[in-house]
Amino acid sequence: MSVPPPTEQTAGTAQSGPAGDPLAQSDPALTAFWAGQARRLHWERPWAEVLDWSDAPFAQWFSGGRLNVAYNCVDRHVADGHGEQVAFHWEGEPGDTRTITYADLRREVCRTANALLSLGLTAGDRVAIQLPMIPEAVFAMLACARLGLPHSVVFGGFSPAALRSRITDAGAKLLITADGQYRRGTAVPMKDGTDEATAHTPSIEHVLVVRRTGSEVAWTEGRDLWWHELVDAQSDVHEAVAFDAEHPLFILYTSGTTGSPKGILHTSGGYLTQAAHTHRTVFDHRPGVDVYWCTADVGWITGHTYIVYGPLANRATSVLYEGTPNTPHEGRHFEIIQKYGVSLYYTAPTLIRSFMKWGEELPGRYDLSTLRVLGSVGEPINPEAWRWYRTHLGGDRTPVVDTWWQTETGAVMISPLPTEADAKPPKPGSAQAPLPGISAAVVNDRGEPVGRGESGYLVLDRPWPAMLRGIWGDEERFRETYWSRFARQGYYFAGDGARYDEDGDIWLLGRVDDVMNVSGHRISTAEVESALVSHPSVAEAAVVGAADATTGQAVVAYVVLRGSAPGGTDVVGPLRAHVAAEIGPIAKPRQIMVVPELPKTRSGKIMRRLLRDVADNREIGDVTTLADASVMASIQQGLADG
Repeated sequence: MSVPPPTEQTAGTAQSGPAGDPLAQSDPALTAFWAGQARRLHWERPWAEVLDWSDAPFAQWFSGGRLNVAYNCVDRHVADGHGEQVAFHWEGEPGDTRTITYADLRREVCRTANALLSLGLTAGDRVAIQLPMIPEAVFAMLACARLGLPHSVVFGGFSPAALRSRITDAGAKLLITADGQYRRGTAVPMKDGTDEATAHTPSIEHVLVVRRTGSEVAWTEGRDLWWHELVDAQSDVHEAVAFDAEHPLFILYTSGTTGSPKGILHTSGGYLTQAAHTHRTVFDHRPGVDVYWCTADVGWITGHTYIVYGPLANRATSVLYEGTPNTPHEGRHFEIIQKYGVSLYYTAPTLIRSFMKWGEELPGRYDLSTLRVLGSVGEPINPEAWRWYRTHLGGDRTPVVDTWWQTETGAVMISPLPTEADAKPPKPGSAQAPLPGISAAVVNDRGEPVGRGESGYLVLDRPWPAMLRGIWGDEERFRETYWSRFARQGYYFAGDGARYDEDGDIWLLGRVDDVMNVSGHRISTAEVESALVSHPSVAEAAVVGAADATTGQAVVAYVVLRGSAPGGTDVVGPLRAHVAAEIGPIAKPRQIMVVPELPKTRSGKIMRRLLRDVADNREIGDVTTLADASVMASIQQGLADG
């Protein structure tokens, strides 16, 4: 039930009414649609009401219904006779592998659940998880879901201070971690960091440690427990108990521009309904036929929704990969696609641009003919990367689904559908339209819908099942962060800029705080990055706004060149001219810095705040979350060398 884009007649009008006006409750099409999707799951007790929006912005979906998330992801498939279907093909970075069927998965999840029960945990207790991309991470998440223990998964590359703050905020009683993890071919310590984090977290009663690398670790008797000693000794039988649809499923922390990280709370029934529906429709998933691979880390929302809960609810066979894309060689992802016959592949634009930098001949060495749907997630994909992706991985035949969503939305909200590719031709770089059951709009400062060809703020004007249920422990911050900007209309403000094209399709412009104001002109960093990457010399680009005494802000660009491109000052002039020709003279970068790499987290997110530090001649901030901290040193050295 997506809402059509504005026409000349509807542009300029806005819904009125105070925040919390239960508009959606009078929309039977929306509730009927989501009720139909929810019925695809197993419910121990049916719901009394599909949507209760009377306490907006706090939603209740499927009120009165009871289900068990882990049962829906594992047990019911085994009960239906699919126990021998592969749930995960796991590839470790050193080359070790595991094949885990749904029957195997049920046994492991039951053992893990029984182990957690033996530690005295009861429904509602929180569990922190910081693990590499190993099967035990999935077992732990599902065991928590099975027992009604909200989990807080913390990305494995986060610092001890970041882990400590998340444990403290959630009041977690148990931490599940590993002795170490493999990063770029090297075993690096992990428990050392978690020990530092838990030195000042009195809520932690036990630390459960997976032996991954075999490295020696410090040990606190009575607190620390080996996974293989505790979990492997448990019974592999456990009876799943149903919980209320609004029972908390997980807390996932996302950084704000200021202040402490925000603990985004997601609950059970609505989240699983939308996770399963969007995975099924956005990727045209066919159970027992497709092999699906989402390359994210389980420490991020993409890993929660599109590695664990959505695919498993749909009985998917997935690839789970521990390592980095270029370890032990740059063709590692293509090698895995060929090995398992991957048909559905979901990755980030940053990785696609890395592939571009490594050369178009690289994917050509592998058989990628099994790929039939390609997905993009994490940031707006520039058209040049979209075309390269479809050409060199998709053989100019596969649909590309460019998905927009957030940690807060829980699941994909805006995306083309592969099954509609013939009727609605794709547009490289555009997420195009809200999915069925989702309503979104682009509005101006006053909350009024803008017309076709105009830009504004992306808002969600109807509730959706997987929406966040608040910020953990901070109701006022939840209201202020997401609902205050357009409180009169009752809109959720996503924080992203967007525009309608002349056909009414949506183009994401990136975060509003990634919009530069140059001499009064609002310029999207994503738009300038797209222009730079469209030049044949550029493989990757990151753009930031730097303080400028004359223009307020100035455009500063960092570019990684393709292997065959000329370097140094020879390329700067042509690139500045190229941006001016593509966007206009106002967008011409004040500076373009040619760098060997861009600073990225292990999940592939470009750390633009560090680049802003360089552009503004500030001391470089925390680099502990970078996949390769030496990148910033290289950039600074390059600037020092001129």
